[in-house]
Amino acid sequence: MSTATLTHTSALSRLGHALSDETRSRILLALRTGPARPTELAEFLGVSKQVMSNQLACLRGCGLVTTTAEGRHVWYDLADPLLGRALGDLLALTLTIDPDCCSAEGCTCA
Repeated sequence: MSTATLTHTSALSRLGHALSDETRSRILLALRTGPARPTELAEFLGVSKQVMSNQLACLRGCGLVTTTAEGRHVWYDLADPLLGRALGDLLALTLTIDPDCCSAEGCTCA
């Protein structure tokens, strides 16, 4: 068994913090398909531009998303492709944990 370092626990804490908010989780899931601009994400997720800006700043601060400037536009993407696969694995795990209340459309259990 390997020993978890402070770096490991810090990374997991940042991921946990990011996933603790539904909007941030939805942003990360949306970015699994590729980079997007904040306006596109806000429209897709049905949130205001201000909410999107705040949540993207949090995800950037957690080190989970990166930005690429292209002219006047900024594109957001997952910081590492492994994150997209890990999110897929977490979704599969969630469905396994309680298949009675969780489906591909989301969890309904309280």
